[in-house]
Amino acid sequence: MGGRQFTCVGKGTMLAGLILSLAACGGNGAGSELEPAESIARASLMGADQTQYGEVIIGEGDGGLLVQIKAEGLSPGPRGVHIHEVGKCEGPDFKSAGGHWNPSEKEHGFDNPKGAHMGDFFNLEIGEDGTGSVEATIEEGSLKEGPNALMDADGAAFVVHAGPDDLKTDPSGESGGRVACGVFEIQRFEPAQ
Repeated sequence: MGGRQFTCVGKGTMLAGLILSLAACGGNGAGSELEPAESIARASLMGADQTQYGEVIIGEGDGGLLVQIKAEGLSPGPRGVHIHEVGKCEGPDFKSAGGHWNPSEKEHGFDNPKGAHMGDFFNLEIGEDGTGSVEATIEEGSLKEGPNALMDADGAAFVVHAGPDDLKTDPSGESGGRVACGVFEIQRFEPAQ
């Protein structure tokens, strides 16, 4: 429950994989046309000074959520990144986003025998050019329905931390302060005509 698969991706493939996945899942058979649907959640990552640091897109796939993280403008090195339980990003410290998204009530980290939170990820590696990207799957997660729904009454946010996540220390992996935050908003998937 709550397992992850991660892949580092190039800049050109970030949105293509998710859009293709949504297109493949949305058809009603051979030759059918896709219909618009509320099928993705998007968060623009901003610093307390309103600097843009990238975006996160989440869509539903078979058996879970498909996550694509694209960061830019950050200093090089590993960064702890997590989905947080409240859709609010008030600076300067973004504590308004609450703790990690954890509907299954586990402890933090993939190296913790009592973990991991559904909102936990491995570290996002930021390169010398200030960019980094990851694709991941959150098994058994959903956007809006069921016990593991991301977009509940108070929403959800995505947070980038100042340092690396140790992947084991509850509640946040000792990953330091919160340097960027984005509130997830449900958006319509509009297939290409």
